[in-house]
Amino acid sequence: MQFDHVAQQVPDIAEAIEWQRRTIPGTTVLYQDPTWGLVESGGARLAFVLADQHPNHLAWRVDADELERLAQANGVPIATHRDATRSIYLKGPGSLQTEIIHYPAQEAAR
Repeated sequence: MQFDHVAQQVPDIAEAIEWQRRTIPGTTVLYQDPTWGLVESGGARLAFVLADQHPNHLAWRVDADELERLAQANGVPIATHRDATRSIYLKGPGSLQTEIIHYPAQEAAR
């Protein structure tokens, strides 16, 4: 398991990404559309998400077998996203949300 990203809810994806680029020198936009964006800033990957689509969360990257195991162990379905990633969300104490994510394209490239 490897840390992947932190996701923060914002009201406007473009505005959040532009603010991040102005504020943190060297920020690279990895993905952006009207509903979510992913940037790398200072060695950290940050996702900006809309409240009606994703919770604030921490994400951890796993391989396909581990994703399947954790989904089964927690009794949750695996979702496939528009970028072909597959993940589950696990709710922890309080407002803690954790995404367990797998990137099939990266595994295929090995």
